[in-house]
Amino acid sequence: MIPRYARPEMTDIWEPATKFRIWYEIEAHACDAMADLGVIPRENAEAVWKANDVEFDVARIDEIEAVTKHDVIAFLTHLAEHVGSEEARFVHQGMTSSDVLDTCFNVQLVRAADLLLADLDKLLAALKKRAMEHKMTVRVGRSHGIHAEPTTMGLTFARFYAEMDRNRARLQAARAEVATGAISGAVGTFANIDPRVEEHVCAKLGLTPEPISTQVIPRDRHAMFFATLGVIASSIENIAVEIRHMQRTEVLEGAEFFSLGQKGSSAMPHKKNPVLTENLTGLARLVRMTVTPAMENVALWHERDISHSSVERGIGPDATVTLDFALNRLAGVVDKMLIFSDNMLENMNKFPGLVMSQRVLLALTQAGVSREDAYSMVQRNALKVWEERLDFRELLLADAEVVAALGEDGINEKFDMDYHTKHVDTIFARVFGET
Repeated sequence: MIPRYARPEMTDIWEPATKFRIWYEIEAHACDAMADLGVIPRENAEAVWKANDVEFDVARIDEIEAVTKHDVIAFLTHLAEHVGSEEARFVHQGMTSSDVLDTCFNVQLVRAADLLLADLDKLLAALKKRAMEHKMTVRVGRSHGIHAEPTTMGLTFARFYAEMDRNRARLQAARAEVATGAISGAVGTFANIDPRVEEHVCAKLGLTPEPISTQVIPRDRHAMFFATLGVIASSIENIAVEIRHMQRTEVLEGAEFFSLGQKGSSAMPHKKNPVLTENLTGLARLVRMTVTPAMENVALWHERDISHSSVERGIGPDATVTLDFALNRLAGVVDKMLIFSDNMLENMNKFPGLVMSQRVLLALTQAGVSREDAYSMVQRNALKVWEERLDFRELLLADAEVVAALGEDGINEKFDMDYHTKHVDTIFARVFGET
């Protein structure tokens, strides 16, 4: 991923130096296990750890790979340069390249997941704070982009919180699913290496032994991992689109924080554009772009081919780096977001009283009017509000049929805004476990 949309904590996971360090630890722990089993001499296993403080030379490994055309062999050759050829002669015994590559990749994905989980916690905290702050800040709810009935800004933040909380649970499950390792040798039969070596290496790296591998770890695990990242990205876009709508000049119920010295347009000095949330919409597309290739990686020829390898070299860093950046950006947007509660009420009153139409409809049916007649009575008055911007309550009070059914007090009572917020505490208790 380009540096513009990357944070060092995540990019460090995917640096070649980090990868080679993990490869080294896999090989060294495997040697320890083989020494414990009496397969290789103890002194050779101990000799491998002489490189524990070595900073592996990426350029040198690339130089060797230019000749060998094999990345793992290039690394092992470089390791022997530090340990000594004789001392390193048992390194990688009974193992295949995928034992190193796949186990390393899963270590990287687990580390990336841990950062993403921390990112989600940061976003959840921001969403909860704003939900509590605006628990009873009334705004109009919209369906199809059209005024529907009153809701609150707190409920808007709360539903985004609930969605991201579900995403956190999904990512936790995806992390567990991808946290496996395989040191099972060619085609996964353990013919040339003891399964106890795999158990030892996985325990040292915080992984679970893959129950059955071929020459690779099954890619359905990775497909689920990247699919989960795609869902999280879609939820980011869901929030971003809502904020972008709120910031439209004609709406202006909320907006991204506009910092001192910030410029909105090179041509129009008055502009305050929702650039951060527009950016988040774009970044969400990039993360979702990695999902289909991950799904297609599941189907490999027989016990192994490498059609998945080039894909994962790209989508592993790209998806996690981009999502890490996006989650942190969104947390900042939510935390600093400006809320214009006066505009919310003004927008709701552009069509005075219209949002109470359903309550009047229900009251008429409860008063004995058929649903068809009640709908007609309410709609004929509601349409005048749409067309002439008249006051819905006044129209109802002037409609003899409605007054006959409900009475003037009955009509007036249907315009109490508290009616629409009476269960906010119940919803909050469901979402946050508190009132």
